[in-house]
Amino acid sequence: MSLSLEGKTCLVTGGSRGIGKAIALRLAEFGADVAITYARSADAAEEVKEEIEKLGRKAKALQADAVDLARTEEVIAELVDDWGKIDIIVNNAGITKDNLILRMNEEQWDDVINTNLKSIFNYSKAAAKPMMRNRGGSIINISSVVGISGNAGQSNYAASKAGIIGFTKSYAKELASRNIRANVVAPGYILTDMTDQLDEKVLQGIKDETPLGRAGNAEEVADAVVFLASDMSSYVTGEVIRVDGGMAM
Repeated sequence: MSLSLEGKTCLVTGGSRGIGKAIALRLAEFGADVAITYARSADAAEEVKEEIEKLGRKAKALQADAVDLARTEEVIAELVDDWGKIDIIVNNAGITKDNLILRMNEEQWDDVINTNLKSIFNYSKAAAKPMMRNRGGSIINISSVVGISGNAGQSNYAASKAGIIGFTKSYAKELASRNIRANVVAPGYILTDMTDQLDEKVLQGIKDETPLGRAGNAEEVADAVVFLASDMSSYVTGEVIRVDGGMAM
């Protein structure tokens, strides 16, 4: 068994920046051909595509709304047509629209649930048949420790991330007989462009609550994804791997 992903084809949703970008590049570093989807950041997505190609791997950057099932099916069909198969899908696309429950409106709830949870259904469903034909595959869904512990002001986000865990365990049970594995990576506080906007006192408070005493980085999340994508995790399915410095213990 090896961590090598040579000969594997991967799709990372929301792969133009942050954790998604780190995952896409790490998969390519370990030998996989990698496609990414993006919603609006075309220039950033093209830069990630070029970085993957510099690593000697095939790459694609595809514009797609993760909530649109028809577009999702088109993306999977294009990858299978061009690359012959799809081995690994990393469902990373997600948004936040934080607010206290008494102030949260229906749009904030619906947008987060649809983007974060329905997108998981869309890509996992669309990939099932080609993975079954290929007699194997790995679905890796990016959740959050907030989906395990909850967080004030993030009821929509926490619900979506908890839903991802339940969905993944069900999917894993349904498709295990076809050698298709499904697992979750649940990051804690990870340094990204989004977290740069937080107040320094808030950041320090988060670090103080983390047993390892620091924030994580996107590459540490990506390393967990590589393990789940590789044959090193061939007997792992329905699992939740926290990458959170001990925050949710």
